[in-house]
Amino acid sequence: MKRKQFLKSLLGASAFLTVPYSSYPKDSSSILQMIEDTSKSSKGNLFGLRARPIEKVKIGIIGLGNRGNTLLQMCRWLVEHNHAEIVALCDLKAQKVTNAAEKLGKWQKLKPKQYSGNKNEWKQLAQQDNIDLLLITTPWEMHTPMCLYGMNQGKHVASEVPIAYTLEDCWSLIEVAEKTQKHCIMLENCCYNEEELFVLNMIQNGVFGDLTHAEGAYLHDLRAHMLSTDYYQDQWRLKHHIERDGNFYTTHGLGPISFYLNIGRGDTYSHLTSMSSRELNLSSTAKKMNSKYTKFKCGDMNSTMIKTALGKTILLQFDVHTGRPYSRINKVVGTKAVHDGYPSRLYIDKEELSYWGHQWLNPEAYNQYKTKYKHPLINKLESISEKFKQGHGGMDFVMIYRLIRCLNLGLPLDINVYDSVMWSAITPLSELSVATKSASVPFPDFTGGNWKNKKPLEVMRTLNTSDTKK
Repeated sequence: MKRKQFLKSLLGASAFLTVPYSSYPKDSSSILQMIEDTSKSSKGNLFGLRARPIEKVKIGIIGLGNRGNTLLQMCRWLVEHNHAEIVALCDLKAQKVTNAAEKLGKWQKLKPKQYSGNKNEWKQLAQQDNIDLLLITTPWEMHTPMCLYGMNQGKHVASEVPIAYTLEDCWSLIEVAEKTQKHCIMLENCCYNEEELFVLNMIQNGVFGDLTHAEGAYLHDLRAHMLSTDYYQDQWRLKHHIERDGNFYTTHGLGPISFYLNIGRGDTYSHLTSMSSRELNLSSTAKKMNSKYTKFKCGDMNSTMIKTALGKTILLQFDVHTGRPYSRINKVVGTKAVHDGYPSRLYIDKEELSYWGHQWLNPEAYNQYKTKYKHPLINKLESISEKFKQGHGGMDFVMIYRLIRCLNLGLPLDINVYDSVMWSAITPLSELSVATKSASVPFPDFTGGNWKNKKPLEVMRTLNTSDTKK
């Protein structure tokens, strides 16, 4: 057998094509060869992509569950100010489409075209001629196919997280995005949270000095949601935990950290190692709730360590099984300062060798930094986003505002296809490491070497002064 065919049989087609369900390589040499054989070429030519300006962005939304309805609401201000228009809605369930259309009808005159019932109706929406942008808010396994189809239909695409969860997905997205020259963005809302933007602005202004380490996480008790038969349709999210083990939800913590560390813009991930704890919390809760699913492969806590090409380290954690307060950790360590999130705390080092700092800044000093380094985007949108606090405290609105206004003005997006793929690829790579007793796994270069070119972060760019219509 050819080497690639042999590896595919060894892996059970795991990280090549489908979810890594049951069979994994048992040694690091097999992992190295697998990554080499799945790797494709990348032109890296979508950094700074400028598409034709779109005066009013015509949007089609696929998936009208919890996230789809939230993003629908986040579009309201943009629709009312003639920056966008929602022209199509789609969901498997007709009632969800009807409900969304009724909500939209309160603040948009145009009635959107409605699609429902057939599992392939979303393709009909993607073919609709008057759509510029697809918002994709469906279960994980549909994100990549919908993005690929949408771009091939001439649409820009914006997907909920993760945008991909296999290596094959990652390379396919890059290939089609580069071929079509369409924007392909992952909707990582945590990159637009006020705390993360405040920390980023301090980093960009030299407050932290040179960065050495960062920590992020998704620590969120989702037991009730995953075990519910109503919250996630057909309990699709729970089913990932039955057969897989790794970090399934990387981007809330890693997206902001990647901005902090200039990943893709002067640095990149080099390699990672990952391990999971034993599983106890989800199964015990499942038994108490008399769930038909009571055995899970995914450990309660996954810890993944990542090293960058320039020697910085990242600790990324994932736990949705354990009862605990929510946290994304949001720690960043530099030669001059340290930040810890949940709650947000800041330490500023002093140059005197005799100074031993054991205290976070007091509230007054902390607030001085917070005020001085509030991100310009937050300053600009505070009065508007206050109306939309239900979007995870406002960051959902900031994210959608920024996406639509960049499309209006023909400017590069803050998050590109390479960012989206790199942040998502940690999932299959973590699973491979867990399966091989935490073997070190090299990170593929999805940028064609273009990560070496230092580039400014698009999210730090100020839009034109005329970008808000009064």
